[in-house]
Amino acid sequence: MRRKLLLALVATLTPLAAAWGDDPLPSWRDGETKSAIFRFVARVTNEGGEDYVAPEDRVAVFDNDGTLWSEKPIYFQVQFALDRLREKETEHPEWREDPLLAAAIDGDREKLAEGGMEAVAKLVMATHAGVTTDGFDSASREWLDSAQHPRFKRRYRDLLYQPMLELLAYLRRSGFKTYIVSGGGIDFLRVFAEEAYGIPPEQVVGSVIKTEYELRDGKPTLVRLPEIDFIDDKAGKPVGIHKFIGRRPILAFGNSDGDREMLEWVAAGEGARFAGIVRHTDAEREWAYDRDSAIGRLDKALEQAGREGWTVVDMKRDWATVYPRD
Repeated sequence: MRRKLLLALVATLTPLAAAWGDDPLPSWRDGETKSAIFRFVARVTNEGGEDYVAPEDRVAVFDNDGTLWSEKPIYFQVQFALDRLREKETEHPEWREDPLLAAAIDGDREKLAEGGMEAVAKLVMATHAGVTTDGFDSASREWLDSAQHPRFKRRYRDLLYQPMLELLAYLRRSGFKTYIVSGGGIDFLRVFAEEAYGIPPEQVVGSVIKTEYELRDGKPTLVRLPEIDFIDDKAGKPVGIHKFIGRRPILAFGNSDGDREMLEWVAAGEGARFAGIVRHTDAEREWAYDRDSAIGRLDKALEQAGREGWTVVDMKRDWATVYPRD
């Protein structure tokens, strides 16, 4: 019986391996984590198998900060807003009256980190209120093309996780549709998501700032307002998926307690499910942090992963490479 099961598994995986060459995930070290990914994809793509999922229902969602790119020492979008804040500070003395903006001006990163994704949205909202959506896109792109990370001396946009880029490509070539579901601002993410991850703007879900239609110099425009419309974090993530995607994913990846509800909701669906967590354990190549970190705290979700059998990716153990060109 055991021999028959082994032969059946080999028969299922062999066509996939042939189609992909030697290894579709070369930056992942061989081990249980990598094998779990292969097993899941084989189960849901094996037409005729009991766990087969039709391509239209192969939806995979990924957090961004700490899951697809780094998030230390502070969320990259916060750094973008801080740079803008310093440029415009003298024009807006009223910013000093807001505790969060005052903390940002004073460089109090601890207070900013405590505010989580809502603080991110508020910072970006305040520093870009009244800007057209085209103007915001241009400012975001200019920053992403030039701003460098203080530790790595590389552009922030280059600090993508090579193993996750491979996973995204592998899933898409296996018939999955991949989405970003992030607490970060949706407009900022949409500027670079397609070039960075191969995920088009319409497949990005994030926190939303209100906009309104306006004629400026006779030209139809969309203008960003100083109001938050939707925070796509924690319990907001399943709501955002339902609101913007309309299908319950069968695979989800996150890295923090901010992703717990998304992982929980995805894992609770019928049929084969995959819930994955990227755990930051590599202080040498990236950072090591979890329960005590203000940025990307991983505590309750880690406990739940152990109880419910979610897959925890140990960055130091499971990834042969962290960043492209390492």
